[in-house]
Amino acid sequence: MSFKVLSAEISHETNTFNIRPTTLQSFRDHYLLDGEAAIAARGAKNTVLAGMLDTARDHGWDVTHTISAAAGPGGKVTRDAFDALVAPLTNAAQGNWDGVFLILHGAMVTDFYDDGEGEILRRLRAIVGPDLPIAVTLDPHANVTTAMCDLAQILVSYTTYPHVDLRPTGRRAGELLQRTMTGEIHPHTLRAHRPMLEEANGGRTDFGPMIDRHALARAYEMRSGIYAISINGAFPCADIVEVGPTVLITCEGDLTSHQAVIEEIADDIWDKRHEALNSYLSVDEAAAIALEWMSGGGPLVIADYADNPGSGAYGDSTALLGALLCAGMTDTCYGPMIDPQTADVLQDVAVGTQVTLPVGGKTAPEFGGGPLELTGTLMWSGDGRVVGNGPMLGGLERSFGATAVLRVQGIDILIVSIAHQILDLAQFQTFGIDPIKARVVALKSMQHFRAAFAPIAGRIIVCDSGALCTTNYAALPYENVPRPTFPL
Repeated sequence: MSFKVLSAEISHETNTFNIRPTTLQSFRDHYLLDGEAAIAARGAKNTVLAGMLDTARDHGWDVTHTISAAAGPGGKVTRDAFDALVAPLTNAAQGNWDGVFLILHGAMVTDFYDDGEGEILRRLRAIVGPDLPIAVTLDPHANVTTAMCDLAQILVSYTTYPHVDLRPTGRRAGELLQRTMTGEIHPHTLRAHRPMLEEANGGRTDFGPMIDRHALARAYEMRSGIYAISINGAFPCADIVEVGPTVLITCEGDLTSHQAVIEEIADDIWDKRHEALNSYLSVDEAAAIALEWMSGGGPLVIADYADNPGSGAYGDSTALLGALLCAGMTDTCYGPMIDPQTADVLQDVAVGTQVTLPVGGKTAPEFGGGPLELTGTLMWSGDGRVVGNGPMLGGLERSFGATAVLRVQGIDILIVSIAHQILDLAQFQTFGIDPIKARVVALKSMQHFRAAFAPIAGRIIVCDSGALCTTNYAALPYENVPRPTFPL
């Protein structure tokens, strides 16, 4: 029997402290594709969509994929953008379907409602009714709400951070949808939550306690009636009521017993809430280490955790760059500096020209420092199109928009217009910067960079520049998060 499956991808991680709204143009800047274009661009890469399509081919599904849309993490999604993105899905839902497959993030907040994914599911359920099987994939930085669990039978999160198992996750969720559509299983998803902003290490899975938690989850999945356990480290830069780490279990049968399984894992997250693996250096401490670094064993990689565009920071903090310049660093690359005004100005400058102009710090100087007046030589300018070659971005295209490389005192600064975190070597190499040969690589990312940069690094250190994603949560104006919530 060929099942008719409706699918859509609508993804956003919303930093509610970011003052810039996420508009429809924000999605166009990342990707906003109709169904056929999405399958052509993303249907054979390491994407959830590709995994779902693998399952569809295996079982002969008749798939209608309506939209693939994602914006870089940023401020609240506007109502106009949200309505425009959901419309292709809800319009198509008027037909007759055997199941629905949704590729979501799990941390979307709109300017009219705190639970973006819950609202997508509510609108969909109003059309398809309460019983049609719906499978949802999530990023493990989801803030999973009770409504999401009530409105979808199947929720499955990636199991890795850096996220390298997107395609396998699509397959896992697709297989569960197939079994549900045949009537073999009748799953529900249960939720355990702890009053924390996030898991102590943001859910990283390359090291630390999440390794054992996932091993335990996989062992429990061998039990009868347990189909998927998802461990979500949460997204802390969301001032909403249902923020925080969750453990989900998609299951049937003895629900009390199954709930106890995820409470056990959630208890471990709570018990280890003080056990952070990263040591967050100040920018001056990071610069001092950089000054002493000898690059024989590979570059020193400095990750500015706090100014990560991948978590909705502005990406224009100047604190770390200023510290490196003050230290007299050379043979160093730094990026990205999200500064569309400066990148645009440099498009009209000849390569090799020396210029003096303000760089960075233009959005909210109180988070990570104001503009730096810099004199340097333009090394590259043009269109910031990148095709990745690493574990996460391999074969996928991104655009930094208007882009330039300014060399200041031996530091090559990648200045871009569209915000993306650094998670692929090609994001430097495309613009004439070779991070493998650099003495120091300073980049803006939290954890994803490790997939591509850990293999080339002699050492990795993490700093907190005081930008919008600082781990100093007391600096952020939380109003809606319930108290007590650790560490508030």
